[in-house]
Amino acid sequence: MGNEKDLNINLASIREETAAAVRELVEVSKIKKGELFVIGCSSSEIIGERIGTDTNLEVATAVFEGIMEVLAPLGIYPAFQCCEHLNRAMVVSEAAMERYDLERVNVIPQPNHAGGALGTIAYQNLSDAVMVENIRAKAKAGLDIGGTLIGMHMHPVVVPVRLSMNHIGKAPIICARYRAKYVGGPRAIYEESLM
Repeated sequence: MGNEKDLNINLASIREETAAAVRELVEVSKIKKGELFVIGCSSSEIIGERIGTDTNLEVATAVFEGIMEVLAPLGIYPAFQCCEHLNRAMVVSEAAMERYDLERVNVIPQPNHAGGALGTIAYQNLSDAVMVENIRAKAKAGLDIGGTLIGMHMHPVVVPVRLSMNHIGKAPIICARYRAKYVGGPRAIYEESLM
Protein backbone atom coordinates (compact mmCIF):
# COMPACT_ATOMS: atom_id res chain seq x y z
CA MET A 1 0.00 0.00 0.00
CA GLY A 2 1.65 3.21 -1.09
CA ASN A 3 5.12 3.96 0.18
CA GLU A 4 6.17 1.27 2.65
CA LYS A 5 9.18 2.95 4.30
CA ASP A 6 9.06 3.38 8.07
CA LEU A 7 7.70 6.85 8.70
CA ASN A 8 6.64 6.53 12.35
CA ILE A 9 3.16 7.75 11.39
CA ASN A 10 0.49 7.75 14.06
CA LEU A 11 -2.51 6.77 11.94
CA ALA A 12 -4.91 6.94 14.89
CA SER A 13 -3.84 10.54 15.49
CA ILE A 14 -4.36 11.43 11.82
CA ARG A 15 -7.84 9.91 11.92
CA GLU A 16 -8.68 11.80 15.12
CA GLU A 17 -7.31 15.11 13.80
CA THR A 18 -9.29 14.70 10.58
CA ALA A 19 -12.51 13.89 12.42
CA ALA A 20 -11.99 16.87 14.75
CA ALA A 21 -11.42 19.25 11.83
CA VAL A 22 -14.45 17.96 9.92
CA ARG A 23 -16.64 18.09 13.04
CA GLU A 24 -15.63 21.69 13.77
CA LEU A 25 -16.12 22.78 10.16
CA VAL A 26 -19.57 21.15 10.03
CA GLU A 27 -20.53 23.11 13.15
CA VAL A 28 -19.13 26.44 11.95
CA SER A 29 -20.44 26.13 8.39
CA LYS A 30 -23.94 24.98 9.42
CA ILE A 31 -23.88 22.52 6.52
CA LYS A 32 -27.02 20.38 6.41
CA LYS A 33 -28.07 16.86 5.55
CA GLY A 34 -27.93 16.27 1.81
CA GLU A 35 -25.40 19.03 1.10
CA LEU A 36 -21.93 18.50 -0.39
CA PHE A 37 -18.72 18.72 1.65
CA VAL A 38 -15.59 18.71 -0.53
CA ILE A 39 -12.27 17.28 0.64
CA GLY A 40 -8.90 17.63 -1.04
CA CYS A 41 -5.96 15.83 0.53
CA SER A 42 -2.26 15.31 -0.02
CA SER A 43 -1.11 12.26 1.92
CA SER A 44 2.45 13.32 1.05
CA GLU A 45 2.02 16.65 2.84
CA ILE A 46 0.55 14.92 5.91
CA ILE A 47 3.80 12.97 6.32
CA GLY A 48 5.94 16.05 5.73
CA GLU A 49 6.79 15.59 2.05
CA ARG A 50 6.03 17.77 -0.96
CA ILE A 51 2.57 17.27 -2.51
CA GLY A 52 2.49 14.44 -5.04
CA THR A 53 5.86 12.96 -4.10
CA ASP A 54 5.20 10.32 -1.43
CA THR A 55 1.67 8.90 -1.79
CA ASN A 56 0.58 6.93 1.26
CA LEU A 57 -2.58 4.79 1.24
CA GLU A 58 -2.48 4.11 4.99
CA VAL A 59 -2.58 7.84 5.69
CA ALA A 60 -5.40 8.30 3.16
CA THR A 61 -7.35 5.50 4.83
CA ALA A 62 -7.04 7.22 8.21
CA VAL A 63 -8.23 10.51 6.66
CA PHE A 64 -11.14 8.77 4.90
CA GLU A 65 -12.22 7.06 8.13
CA GLY A 66 -12.08 10.34 10.07
CA ILE A 67 -14.20 12.08 7.44
CA MET A 68 -16.81 9.34 7.22
CA GLU A 69 -17.02 9.03 11.00
CA VAL A 70 -18.46 12.55 11.08
CA LEU A 71 -20.27 13.02 7.76
CA ALA A 72 -22.00 9.65 7.33
CA PRO A 73 -24.21 9.84 10.45
CA LEU A 74 -25.24 13.39 9.50
CA GLY A 75 -26.24 12.46 5.95
CA ILE A 76 -23.82 15.00 4.46
CA TYR A 77 -22.40 13.97 1.10
CA PRO A 78 -18.59 13.85 0.94
CA ALA A 79 -17.00 14.77 -2.39
CA PHE A 80 -13.40 13.56 -2.60
CA GLN A 81 -11.21 15.51 -4.99
CA CYS A 82 -8.73 13.59 -7.11
CA CYS A 83 -5.40 15.06 -8.21
CA GLU A 84 -4.72 17.33 -11.16
CA HIS A 85 -3.88 14.35 -13.38
CA LEU A 86 -7.62 13.62 -13.39
CA ASN A 87 -8.41 17.35 -13.67
CA ARG A 88 -9.56 17.28 -10.04
CA ALA A 89 -12.46 14.93 -10.85
CA MET A 90 -14.50 13.88 -7.84
CA VAL A 91 -15.43 10.64 -6.10
CA VAL A 92 -19.02 10.94 -4.84
CA SER A 93 -21.81 8.57 -3.95
CA GLU A 94 -24.29 7.59 -6.62
CA ALA A 95 -26.99 9.18 -4.43
CA ALA A 96 -25.12 12.52 -4.49
CA MET A 97 -24.62 12.24 -8.25
CA GLU A 98 -28.35 11.74 -8.76
CA ARG A 99 -29.42 14.44 -6.29
CA TYR A 100 -27.19 17.07 -7.93
CA ASP A 101 -27.72 15.81 -11.50
CA LEU A 102 -23.99 15.29 -12.02
CA GLU A 103 -22.52 13.54 -15.03
CA ARG A 104 -20.72 10.28 -14.42
CA VAL A 105 -17.33 9.78 -16.07
CA ASN A 106 -15.32 6.61 -16.61
CA VAL A 107 -12.05 6.57 -14.73
CA ILE A 108 -10.67 4.66 -11.74
CA PRO A 109 -8.38 6.69 -9.46
CA GLN A 110 -4.90 5.24 -8.89
CA PRO A 111 -2.59 6.25 -6.05
CA ASN A 112 0.66 6.90 -7.91
CA HIS A 113 -0.52 7.65 -11.42
CA ALA A 114 -3.74 9.63 -11.58
CA GLY A 115 -6.15 10.17 -8.75
CA GLY A 116 -4.11 10.30 -5.57
CA ALA A 117 -4.32 8.32 -2.35
CA LEU A 118 -7.55 9.74 -0.93
CA GLY A 119 -9.38 9.51 -4.27
CA THR A 120 -8.27 5.88 -4.56
CA ILE A 121 -9.33 4.99 -1.02
CA ALA A 122 -12.68 6.80 -1.38
CA TYR A 123 -13.41 5.02 -4.67
CA GLN A 124 -12.60 1.65 -3.09
CA ASN A 125 -14.49 2.21 0.18
CA LEU A 126 -17.51 4.42 -0.50
CA SER A 127 -20.30 1.86 -0.87
CA ASP A 128 -21.82 3.41 -4.01
CA ALA A 129 -18.81 5.33 -5.35
CA VAL A 130 -18.94 6.91 -8.78
CA MET A 131 -16.67 9.36 -10.55
CA VAL A 132 -17.93 12.73 -11.77
CA GLU A 133 -16.00 15.34 -13.69
CA ASN A 134 -17.02 18.08 -11.28
CA ILE A 135 -19.69 18.97 -8.75
CA ARG A 136 -20.60 22.26 -10.45
CA ALA A 137 -19.40 24.41 -7.56
CA LYS A 138 -22.12 23.06 -5.24
CA ALA A 139 -20.08 22.27 -2.11
CA LYS A 140 -21.28 24.18 0.94
CA ALA A 141 -18.13 23.49 2.99
CA GLY A 142 -14.64 22.27 2.24
CA LEU A 143 -11.46 20.99 3.85
CA ASP A 144 -8.17 21.31 1.97
CA ILE A 145 -5.41 19.21 3.54
CA GLY A 146 -2.01 20.15 2.17
CA GLY A 147 -2.82 22.79 -0.45
CA THR A 148 -4.78 20.79 -3.03
CA LEU A 149 -6.89 23.76 -4.23
CA ILE A 150 -10.56 22.87 -3.65
CA GLY A 151 -11.99 26.32 -4.38
CA MET A 152 -13.28 25.39 -7.82
CA HIS A 153 -15.77 23.03 -6.15
CA MET A 154 -17.16 25.56 -3.66
CA HIS A 155 -20.47 27.35 -4.11
CA PRO A 156 -19.95 31.12 -4.26
CA VAL A 157 -19.66 33.09 -1.98
CA VAL A 158 -16.75 31.30 -0.24
CA VAL A 159 -15.70 32.46 3.21
CA PRO A 160 -12.44 31.24 4.79
CA VAL A 161 -12.85 29.45 8.11
CA ARG A 162 -10.15 29.27 10.76
CA LEU A 163 -10.48 26.26 12.99
CA SER A 164 -8.99 25.70 16.42
CA MET A 165 -6.39 23.52 14.65
CA ASN A 166 -4.36 24.36 11.55
CA HIS A 167 -2.67 21.05 10.62
CA ILE A 168 -3.45 17.39 10.09
CA GLY A 169 -0.20 15.57 10.57
CA LYS A 170 2.35 17.93 9.06
CA ALA A 171 0.00 19.27 6.38
CA PRO A 172 -1.51 22.73 6.75
CA ILE A 173 -5.29 22.82 6.39
CA ILE A 174 -7.41 25.50 4.80
CA CYS A 175 -11.16 25.46 5.34
CA ALA A 176 -14.00 27.31 3.71
CA ARG A 177 -17.76 27.60 3.90
CA TYR A 178 -20.54 28.98 1.78
CA ARG A 179 -22.26 32.27 2.60
CA ALA A 180 -25.38 33.58 0.89
CA LYS A 181 -24.62 36.58 -1.34
CA TYR A 182 -25.30 40.01 0.09
CA VAL A 183 -27.54 42.15 -2.08
CA GLY A 184 -28.56 45.74 -1.59
CA GLY A 185 -26.54 48.67 -0.51
CA PRO A 186 -25.60 50.64 2.60
CA ARG A 187 -29.21 50.69 3.78
CA ALA A 188 -29.72 46.95 3.51
CA ILE A 189 -30.23 44.83 6.60
CA TYR A 190 -29.05 41.22 6.52
CA GLU A 191 -30.33 38.12 8.23
CA GLU A 192 -27.77 37.18 10.85
CA SER A 193 -28.29 33.41 10.50
CA LEU A 194 -27.16 33.53 6.84
CA MET A 195 -23.91 35.38 7.48
